[in-house]
Amino acid sequence: MAAFVERFSLHGRRALVTGGSRGIGLEIVRVLADAGADIAVVGRDPEGLAEARAAVEVAGRRAAIIEADLGTVDGPGEAARHAQAQLGTIDILVNNAGITVIKDIVHTTAADWDRIMAVNLRAPFLLAQALAPAMIAQRRGKVINISSQSGVVALDDHAAYSASKGGLNMLTKAMTAEWSRHNIQCNAVCPTIIMTDMGQKVWGDPKKSQPMLDKMPLGRFGQPVEIADLVLFLASGASDLICGQVLLADGGFTAM
Repeated sequence: MAAFVERFSLHGRRALVTGGSRGIGLEIVRVLADAGADIAVVGRDPEGLAEARAAVEVAGRRAAIIEADLGTVDGPGEAARHAQAQLGTIDILVNNAGITVIKDIVHTTAADWDRIMAVNLRAPFLLAQALAPAMIAQRRGKVINISSQSGVVALDDHAAYSASKGGLNMLTKAMTAEWSRHNIQCNAVCPTIIMTDMGQKVWGDPKKSQPMLDKMPLGRFGQPVEIADLVLFLASGASDLICGQVLLADGGFTAM
């Protein structure tokens, strides 16, 4: 095997991916399994979880399928315990699960706010908190938080979502400050609009998408595999010097 291939290999590694039953999360599951990792997939969609299991097993890796509600206080810790019980120490945590409510500030309710914060910010904190001790003990680990372009620049009707993702970006830096000394690399990925099935439904109408595309030098939205490939890089030994970064995969949107 060529040396550069070995640097990107995940053979012998075990990853936990939240929101892994659809969209970006399912593509991350596929790519990490193809690179050699065993995968604990956390989600709520039984059909999507079955698809994720099949993708992992086709790649010849072990799959642990975990149904959990990450919006509860206990859900993230329970998911972490199930993953460790089935696979052992988790080397790579990908906090991908996220929700939003498209409302302006005036009409965003306290319940909307609390649910978004619980899933998008509290759950990544609790999962990392549960899995970090074993990473520290083995002096190796990766935490990859899937944030958003809107955690860096504001968008209309996304106040609670943007606040949760901005908080996730800073949580990533706090993790870096505490855990880098233990050889744990923590980074955040901030995608622009990605054309998952849901993205196609929301942004497929040119009347809605064109004003956004006009702000993007690249002139197109992203594809799930483009985010999954960036996650693979951050999960691999090739990225061991990269710590505490908020990496924008945004087609140049924030350069304008």
